[in-house]
Parts: sequence; C-alpha cells; structure tokens
Amino acid sequence: MNERSRATSLSIAAVERDTGLSKDTLRVWERRYGFPAPARDAAGERAYAPAEVDKLRLLKRLLDAGHRPGRIVTLPLEELAALPVAAPDAPSPREPGPPGADLRPQLDLIRAHDARSLRSELSRLLSRLGVGRFVVDVLAPLNTAVGDAWLRGQVEIFQEHVYTEVVQGLLRQAIAAIPPPHGDGRPNVLLSTFPGEPHGLGLLMAEAMFTLEACDCVSLGVQTPLWDIVLAAAAHGADIVALGFSGCMNPNPVVDGLTELRAKLPTAVQLWAGGATPVLHRRRVGGVLALASLDAIAPELRRWREAAAASAQSLAQGPV
Repeated sequence: MNERSRATSLSIAAVERDTGLSKDTLRVWERRYGFPAPARDAAGERAYAPAEVDKLRLLKRLLDAGHRPGRIVTLPLEELAALPVAAPDAPSPREPGPPGADLRPQLDLIRAHDARSLRSELSRLLSRLGVGRFVVDVLAPLNTAVGDAWLRGQVEIFQEHVYTEVVQGLLRQAIAAIPPPHGDGRPNVLLSTFPGEPHGLGLLMAEAMFTLEACDCVSLGVQTPLWDIVLAAAAHGADIVALGFSGCMNPNPVVDGLTELRAKLPTAVQLWAGGATPVLHRRRVGGVLALASLDAIAPELRRWREAAAASAQSLAQGPV
C-alpha cells in the first residue's frame, strides 16, 4: 500500500462506525462475495479504500430499504445507484401527501443548510394540516425522500441529522400541545426500540398518532434492553408495547427479539411493531401485530377498544 492510500484508507472499526455495517458482516461479505476487498496495512490489519466505503454506504441504505445482500453486493456501483430505493417485495410506501404535494422545497432547504427556514416551513405545514395529517402526509414521505436523496449522494449524513433534529423538536412541541385524554386514557402505550436501533424519529411519529387517539403514552426512547421493556410495561400498566424499527437492524435480531419479548410479556399486553424494516412483514412473529403504516394505528386502536369494551361487558354480566 502506498503512502497516499494509507493516509486515506479506513480501518474496519472506522468502516463499521461510518456505514453501520458490523465487522462480522464485512468479513462475511469479503469471504462470500469477494467484496469488499480491503488491502492490508503495515500491521496486517484490513484497510478500506474510500471508494469501497462509498459503495458500502450505498449497500447499507439499500439493505435498509429491503434489498437482499445476495442480490446486490456484487453489483457495480453504477447499477446499485440505478436500483429503486425500495425492494420489489418491500411494503409499498405511501404516495407523497395530499394532492399536489411537492417535497422539493423542503429538500432544497436541507441541502442549503437552512435549518431556520426548514423549521419555519414545516411549522407552517403543521399548523395548516394538523398533527395527524402532518405526520402521515408530510413527514412520512419526506423521510423517504430524504433517505432517497442520501442514497443518491444528494444529501450528506450531517444534513440528514439536522433535518431529524428539526423534526423531533417540532413533534415534541406538537405532542405536548395535544389536550390530555378524557377518562382513563386507555390503552396505555409504552414505546421504545430494541438495542441496536438508534433511530427515534419514527417512534416519535408513532407517539404523536397514539396521543391524537387519546392514548396515555410513555416513551422510553431508543435502545432499551428487552428485560427493561418488560419491567417498564409492568410499572406503567401498559396495555400495548409499541416498537419502532428503521431498518438498520439485521432481520434475525428483530425476529428473535420480538419472539423473546412476546414470551416475556403478560398475555394481556399486546405487542405492536412498525417501521421500515421489511422483515416485520416477511417473517411474522406469533402474537405480534405488524403495522404496515402509521395510518394503521387508528383502526387497530378502535379494534382494541371494542374488544376491551366487550370483555368488560362480559365480566359485568357474570356467568350465565
């Protein structure tokens, strides 16, 4: 390896940190697919060229969108860039917002590093549409558009982070302004993500939808250990545990974690899961409700309440 290559190459730890792909995944791909093919530094450690890291970032985004590694890892960069963001067998995304919705102004503000104007524009849309439609018709497609722009190299990671911070601030203010529910606020909903899932924007969007439906919500934030989720569900009297998945986790930990959590929670506590990861819909876990979209929350809550009312009426009548 020459001096220039050594200066610009990345270690496997740095690649793991920058791409979100684990060291084990990088080694497996190297053996199985011949990519990446890192050089070795003076100490014999793997050294990844910048071009390899760029392709790995693109691969990670495509995997998060539902593509399978066996189909895409060996493709050249040009073919990867031409792939549709969503895999053919992934759940279909919503059409972008209300008729005539145009997300280009928001994307332009993100690319222009104009956080203040972005916040102002999104605040205007929030005021005009209300929380529910803002979340479903603006934020959901805008999240997809920002991810697509990142995939195409049109948005940098730091710009995506600024966008996320702006949206989280707006959503927290909007949730706090929703009037408290009349009555007992049931179902009581506990929200979190698994360890290894650091993205909380989708979770906050779900919390907004639950709160609009007069639920009493408690959010644990992201990356809560499974046993702590069980303890928190008991402590807060949760009727529903709702988990968010952005797609950054490998499928097996998602399925295994849901299976284990379902076994640890009382039968009466429902377990709901939603988000971008296609494994929720490819490999159903018994006793787990996989939500296809944020729009599915309201009708599922109606079903929960109808079942709870029927159960309460049956208990009140006593044995026949």
